Amino acid sequence: MPQASARDVGVDRRNAGRGYVMTLPQVEAFGLIAIAVGMFAWGRFRYDLVALGILLVSVLIGLVPSKKAFDGFSNEITIIIGAALVVSAAIARSGVVEAAMRPILPRLRTEQAQVPVLVGVTMVLSMLTKNVGALAMMMPVAMQIARRTGVSPGRLLMPMSFASLMGGLVTLIGTSPNIIVSEVRQEVTGHPFQLFDFAPVGLGIAGLGAVFLAFAYRLLPKDRVGSAGFDAALATIDYTTEALVPDGWAMDGATIAELIALAEGAQITAVLRHGRRLPNIDATTPVETRDILILSGEQRLLDELIARAKLDLVRADAPVAKAEDKEELRSIEAVIAPGSALIGRSARHLDLQEQFNLKLLAVSRAGTPLTERLRAVLLREGDVLVLQAGQAQLPDLLKSLGCLPLAERQVKLGGGHRSYTPIIILAVAMVLVAFRVVPVSIAFVGAAVVMVAARSLPMREAYGALDGHVLMLIAALVPVSEAVRATGGTKLIAGALAHGLAGVDPIVVLVVLTMTSMACAPFLHNVPTVLVLGPIAAALARQLGLNPDAFLMGVAVGAASDFLTPIGHQCNTLVMGPGGYKFGDYARLGAPLSVLVIVVGVPLIALFWPLTRH
Repeated sequence: MPQASARDVGVDRRNAGRGYVMTLPQVEAFGLIAIAVGMFAWGRFRYDLVALGILLVSVLIGLVPSKKAFDGFSNEITIIIGAALVVSAAIARSGVVEAAMRPILPRLRTEQAQVPVLVGVTMVLSMLTKNVGALAMMMPVAMQIARRTGVSPGRLLMPMSFASLMGGLVTLIGTSPNIIVSEVRQEVTGHPFQLFDFAPVGLGIAGLGAVFLAFAYRLLPKDRVGSAGFDAALATIDYTTEALVPDGWAMDGATIAELIALAEGAQITAVLRHGRRLPNIDATTPVETRDILILSGEQRLLDELIARAKLDLVRADAPVAKAEDKEELRSIEAVIAPGSALIGRSARHLDLQEQFNLKLLAVSRAGTPLTERLRAVLLREGDVLVLQAGQAQLPDLLKSLGCLPLAERQVKLGGGHRSYTPIIILAVAMVLVAFRVVPVSIAFVGAAVVMVAARSLPMREAYGALDGHVLMLIAALVPVSEAVRATGGTKLIAGALAHGLAGVDPIVVLVVLTMTSMACAPFLHNVPTVLVLGPIAAALARQLGLNPDAFLMGVAVGAASDFLTPIGHQCNTLVMGPGGYKFGDYARLGAPLSVLVIVVGVPLIALFWPLTRH
C-alpha cells in the first residue's frame, strides 16, 4: 500500500467498519497531543511552558512549518482575550461596581442574603467582561463582607467562581471557549458566532445555575480558613492621612459619626479648624468647610471615605512634578529602612515635595495612632509610608531616602471620583458588535485603546492586566491544533466516531460530546480542550449530516463548565487560597452543578440550534 500524504484524511472508506489508516504526520500530531494531555494532567510543569515545549517540538519535527509557528500570537482568539482582560481591568478600576453595590452592602448580614447577591452580580458582570476579570472585581467586596459579618469566605467565593463561569457562557467575550468555537465556526462555515449568539443557551443555564447556587452553597464546609496573600496581608495595615473639607461642601455641618458611616471601620482622630486642633472631639462634633481631618484606617477604607464624602487630600492642588507629560504618577507603599535619611525628621523639615518631587500621602506606625499633621510627624525606622511620584523617578528616590518598597499592589488614596467612562466605552463597543458594524476583535481592541487614551487605565496597569500564561498557552497551542486539522487528524477521529455513533439519536451524540468536553476541561484546561474537540465536533457533524453549530455549542458549554477541580480554570484557582478550599471541595458543589448544566444545557442547545440541517 503506498504511503499516504500528510494531508490525507487518513480514512480507508472501503474498510470503514474494520479499521483506519493513520499517516506518520497524524501519528506525530496525536502523539504530541497525548504528551501534552499527560503533562497537563500531571501538573508538574506550568501549562504555558508545556504548550511552548510542544510547539517547539512540532516545529523541529516539521509538523508545524516554522513560518507558521507564531501564528497563534496574531490569531483573533488571542487578540480578543487580551483586549477583554484590559477592558475588565479598566471597569474594575473605575469603582463603579463598588459604588453601585454600596447601598445594599449594609443589608447583607447573613450568608443567606450574601450568596444570592454576590452570585447574581458576579454573573451579570461576567456577561459583559471576561469572567476572570469579573470575579477579580467582586472578590474584594466579598472579602470585605466576610470580615464585617464573620461569615467564612469559603461559603462565598466558590459560588462566585462558578457564577462567573456560567455568566461567561452568555456572550462571546465572556469565556475563552466561546471565542475559540467562534473561530472554529469561521473556518468550517465561513461565518463566526456573533456576540449574543450564545445568549439563549447561556441565559438559561446561568438563570437556573444562580438559583441552584443560592441554596446549594450549603454543601460547602463551614470550617475552611483561607490563606491571606500579599494584598490581603497589606490591606490590614492602618494608615493615617489628612483630608481637606472643600468650599461648597454638600455635607457642611455633618457630624463625625455621619462621615464615619460612609466607610465603616475608618476613624477621624483629629479635626483642625483655622489652624488649631479642636479639643475633645466626639461622634457629635460637626465638620465645616476648610476643616482639615486627620483620618485613620485601612487604605481601602480611607480611599472610600474620601471619595464618598467628596473630600480633597491636603495639597491636592499642588501635584508633584513629572519629568515628562506622558509620565504616569504612581503611588506605592514603602517601609523606612535602618539608616534612612528620613529617621527623626519630618516631611516639612525635609521639604519632600519641593526638594524631591515626592508627596507623602499617608503614614502607618504599628501600635501607635497618629493625630498630628502628616508634615509634622517625626518619622521612625519601620514606619510604612504611601508615597507618590513620577514612575521613572521612584526607584532612585526610594534608594536615596533609604526606603524599601513593599509587595506590588494597586494603591489608591483620594485618586478622584468614580468614572463611568469605561462603562460607556464598553457599551458602545458592544452595540457596534451587535449591529455588525465592526468585528469583535476590532471593537474590543478599540475599546481597550480608548480606555487607556481616556486615562481610565494607566498603560502600566493595562500591561499588568494581560494574563500572560493564558495568552501564551493559547498562542502556542493554536498552531498545534491547526496541524492536527491539516494532517487530516480531525477527520480521522470524526470518521471513527461517526462509525461508532451511526444510527444513534443526534441528541445522544450531543450529550456525549458535551460530557467529553466537560470531563477533559478540568485536566487539560478549557483552551486545549476546545482547540482539540472543536474541530473534531464540526467534522463529526458533517460526516453524520448534522448541524455543526449545535455540536460546537456543546463543546463550548462543556469546556466552560469546569466545576470539578481548582486547576482547570483560573477562576477556580483564584479562589482556592482565599477560600481555604481543598481539592475535593470543588466536586461537592460542582458535581451536581455539572449534572444541572447537562440536563438544562443540552435541550436548550437542541432547541435554539437544531441538530439536523434544514
